[in-house]
Amino acid sequence: MERRFGRSRFDNDRRGGGFRNNRFGGGGFRERRDFPKPVNEGEEYDVEINEIGTKGDGIARVKNFVIFVPDSKEGEKCRIKITMVRPKFAVAEKVTEKDIELKEPEEKKNEPEIEAKEKVEEVQEEAGEELKEIEEIKEKGEDIDENKWS
Repeated sequence: MERRFGRSRFDNDRRGGGFRNNRFGGGGFRERRDFPKPVNEGEEYDVEINEIGTKGDGIARVKNFVIFVPDSKEGEKCRIKITMVRPKFAVAEKVTEKDIELKEPEEKKNEPEIEAKEKVEEVQEEAGEELKEIEEIKEKGEDIDENKWS
């Protein structure tokens, strides 16, 4: 290496690094900064596939961070789970509906059934009360107004 004025030919102290006199366009190596990523491995997101990559994978973005999703189509909306995070991109897999159902707590899963059972019980109680009223009217010998219960 040629030394002039106490500096090496490859001077990384300067902005842009590379060759000393920038005659060759700067080049060289830059410091690698490890910025925090907006996604973490194992997290799930609801995304829309905006593009298709050169290898056929779908491309989604979370806070403008590129995420590759295999086996997806452009315009598809899906839930994904991050499997790998790299400095400039992440890779995810689609979460199937079965996986989502398995992760839901049992209480949420049974809420519609509970609500339906309560409604059925209410209707049965109302019907039972109406039947009692009809029987009382028949015992008294009065005429039954059918418009009242229709």
